[in-house]
Amino acid sequence: MNLDAENRVVLNVGGIRHETYKATLKKIPATRLSRLTEALANYDTVLNEYFFDRHPGVFGQILNYYRTGKLHYPTDVCGPLFEEELEFWGLDSNQVEPCCWMTYTQHRDTQETLTVLDRLDLDTDKPGDEEIARKFGMEEDFLNGTLSWWQNAKPKMWSLFDEPYSSTSAKVIGIISVFFICVSILSFCLKTHPNMRVPVIRNVTVWTSQHTKAWTLDKFQTNPHLAFFYVECVCNAWFTFEFTTRFIACPSKLDFVRGAVNIIDFTATLSFYIDLVLQRFASHLENADILEFFSIIRIMRLFKLTRHSAGLKILIQTFKASAGELILLVFFLVLGIVIFASLVYYAERIESNPENDFNSIPLGLWWALVTMTTVGYGDMAPKTYTGMFVGALCALAGVLTIALPVPVIVSNFAMFYSHTQARAKLPKKRRRVLPVEQPRGPRARGQGPGAGDGHQTRRMNAIKQNHPKEFASPKLATPAGCGVNGVELSANPASTTLSTSNLIQFLEVPASKTPPVGRISPATLNTAFSKSEAKKETM
Repeated sequence: MNLDAENRVVLNVGGIRHETYKATLKKIPATRLSRLTEALANYDTVLNEYFFDRHPGVFGQILNYYRTGKLHYPTDVCGPLFEEELEFWGLDSNQVEPCCWMTYTQHRDTQETLTVLDRLDLDTDKPGDEEIARKFGMEEDFLNGTLSWWQNAKPKMWSLFDEPYSSTSAKVIGIISVFFICVSILSFCLKTHPNMRVPVIRNVTVWTSQHTKAWTLDKFQTNPHLAFFYVECVCNAWFTFEFTTRFIACPSKLDFVRGAVNIIDFTATLSFYIDLVLQRFASHLENADILEFFSIIRIMRLFKLTRHSAGLKILIQTFKASAGELILLVFFLVLGIVIFASLVYYAERIESNPENDFNSIPLGLWWALVTMTTVGYGDMAPKTYTGMFVGALCALAGVLTIALPVPVIVSNFAMFYSHTQARAKLPKKRRRVLPVEQPRGPRARGQGPGAGDGHQTRRMNAIKQNHPKEFASPKLATPAGCGVNGVELSANPASTTLSTSNLIQFLEVPASKTPPVGRISPATLNTAFSKSEAKKETM
């Protein structure tokens, strides 16, 4: 036998046969391919190959890794599939070449994005009863059919007030909530307008020039119109009812309390009641109007609209994902502001400048901030040529500093938005694939893995592929019904073209007693027929 053929191994991966040297597979130890033995269940003794039901396209790159020591990523497969294949073959995914690393790791960013979108709860479809029971921690009672009336009502109340797209009633509740939010914000803004305020007039006693007392009217403050108070009462009554209902019906009290929107809602509602108490008991105190400043928290109710708008959720998540770039932007802005404020302060003092606006560096910080952000109020401006040159550099630096991180933020928003649109178009129900193992029957003694009528064609193809025509033995005609090792030898000479090595395998002749190719003695044939007749008699 050819020595080179003994050192080769055939790997059938997904129907595609690969042939390589055994020494090549030993280059990377402690992997699946480096531990191949003929005792494995996926070794086919007839075809003399190992069969693996894996992705054939990925295996080409894996086998090339054994040959060249360089692992490249195929661009026609998905990243998770490539990772699964590497894990099956026992290879480390961190060995991917630098030229393919960015393309290979794109799927990790995509998976992180999908994980974030799952947490945002952007799905508008109504979940199933089993999923709702699992969410509220009563799956066992649901499966047993022992749900109480409160367990049935609790998910419905939660969906009604917290999931606007779950039903028509929930949409109506959502519209009412948005209406009260808009009315509350509008009332908060309009009550500061001078035409919407009522003057408070009091009588003041004064002394005239004739040293006599006189009375006069004095407008010492203005209060919002009384209608705004009633509007605030109605709106906050709704907010209190909504918040209380959501808290009672929420799946997890801890998660509800930790929610940022819920904290804003609670603080804004609480500020209204605190304002009522202060107006009732602390209105006589000096500087009591300063306490109204805390009512600005109510403007934060705008963030409650995120429950009703997927776009606002995506926008907020974009800023969270771009936190690193935003911090970098602020750092460069602060660095540029300090540098150009110092430069313009000394540049304006070099030449004679009686109208110098930069009397200190802190004043220059304001000018540098306004200039770098391209706002340019014009309240401060350099008057000397040196100061103008510094101002020009400051404006250019501001444009470049702001423009660099903006594409990253836009890219993050586009990524979140595109994935959200893709998720909305995907079917929610998919066919389940059952993990069924391929059955492997026991091998009977004296029966090869390919024995039987169904594998006769496969056996003959293997014989033709593994043994060239010039080494084939002459056709042998045998009596009908005779067989060797359980394989029938047909009486038709045309169907009994057997090679010497194949017949040796049937006769179970040791390798040391193998006859030369093409020379089979009559005694050997008689032994084969005798063994076949003896087996038939025992059966």
